[in-house]
Amino acid sequence: MSEFRHIDALIPFRPVNPKTRLSGVMDQEEREAFARAMLGDVLSVLQEAGCSPRILCTVPFDYRDVRTHIDNRDLNEALNAYLSRQETPVLIIMSDLPLITPDAIRRLVGCTADIGIVPGRGGGTNALFIRKPHAYHVDYYGASFCDHVRIAEDAGLSYEVIDSFFMSTDIDEKEDLVEILIHGNGRSRRFLREIGITLSLEQGRVGIQRSSHE
Repeated sequence: MSEFRHIDALIPFRPVNPKTRLSGVMDQEEREAFARAMLGDVLSVLQEAGCSPRILCTVPFDYRDVRTHIDNRDLNEALNAYLSRQETPVLIIMSDLPLITPDAIRRLVGCTADIGIVPGRGGGTNALFIRKPHAYHVDYYGASFCDHVRIAEDAGLSYEVIDSFFMSTDIDEKEDLVEILIHGNGRSRRFLREIGITLSLEQGRVGIQRSSHE
């Protein structure tokens, strides 16, 4: 595990009014608490995997003893400015991946390619391991997975696509909460159960329901 201690893991995080697509099942205060719970799950796994996590925020934010890097620019500008200053490998990973495991992280940062890419659903990018950060730049939003492959090819960098169900499962929609309730065992699952969100089965399909009492 100690071989990964030098790898900085940068986690973009939005502490204020996050996850607006979950507004149908959580109010803003709950969404902010849920986002922090998912962040906590991600941080715990990164630390267990031996990485050194740092949170990237546009506003001041404290989470335990984790370092926070403040940059109020656009996500791509902030990330690319950070990468340009780094001489050692960097892992960029999203904060809404509460199902990730230490083994999956070790597999990603242990890949031999210049770039390790974990695709998200719908063409996104959930994690990027960048062995030569000063020689690469990111382009999130839209079909970022395709963009990140193209950027690697244009720069003459090798890349490997890392196939992982848990790392590809980002939480954006109400339906995504099902995966946490089935597969999760951390803060995020406990939070959902505390506010009364549980699994439901209707017409053979698994969904979620929220109890009326709060």
